[in-house]
This record gives sequence, structure tokens and C-alpha cells, in this order.
Amino acid sequence: QVQLVESGGGSVQAGGSLRLSCAASGYTDSTNCMGWFRQAPGKERERVAAIYSGGGWTDYADSVKGRFTISQDNAKNTLYLQMNNLKPEDTAMYYCAAGRTIGRSSCLSSTQKTYAYWGQGTQVIVSS
Repeated sequence: QVQLVESGGGSVQAGGSLRLSCAASGYTDSTNCMGWFRQAPGKERERVAAIYSGGGWTDYADSVKGRFTISQDNAKNTLYLQMNNLKPEDTAMYYCAAGRTIGRSSCLSSTQKTYAYWGQGTQVIVSS
């Protein structure tokens, strides 16, 4: 089992920045793929970014490319999402997720079904 706890959400004006954190505990060696998802009211959950084993490989949704950066600190078992130049359409509940894939490409093309473990979410609100 892996437990995930997100933090760092909040309210910010458009153009501002936030850094989300996701602390992982438990049998973290069982996972090699981690991701950030978000879900806005009335919309489906979408994957924002994914990172494969060790942080060398990442993938982003087109809507956040150039603004968001996913990273991880393996020594601290913590996943991050640095969000810059935030827009009102980034308003959502943000979730981190962890799973295990066979190879890098499976992680970087991951969907919700890829991930076995989920956090409870942290709210991000961006005002115009």
C-alpha cells in the first residue's frame, strides 16, 4: 500500500504561482510512475503531468506546457507540481497519483487507470 497526501493548494490571482506537494509513504518502491490530475466542477478528471521513475522523463497536457513543472525528490518521497502563470481555467481540485507501469512510454501516456493509489486532493482557485 502507498499513501499519498497533497498540500500547497490555495487561492491566487491570475498570473500567480503555486507549488503543490504530494508526500508518499508506505511501499513506495512498488511504484515507478507518478502523476498529477485535476478535476474542475462538472468536468472529467484530466491528467496534468506524469513523471517516470527518477524524474528523468516527464509529460504534460498541452494546456499546461511551459507553465507547469512536475518533479520529485526521491530522498523525501515527495512529488511536486510547480504551477506558474496560473489562469482561471486552472481552477480545480488537484490530485496526485502513483502506479507501476511496464516501461517509460506507458507512464508518459498514462490515464487514470494506470494509477493504483490516489491522494485526497488539494483545491486550487485562480481568480481573474
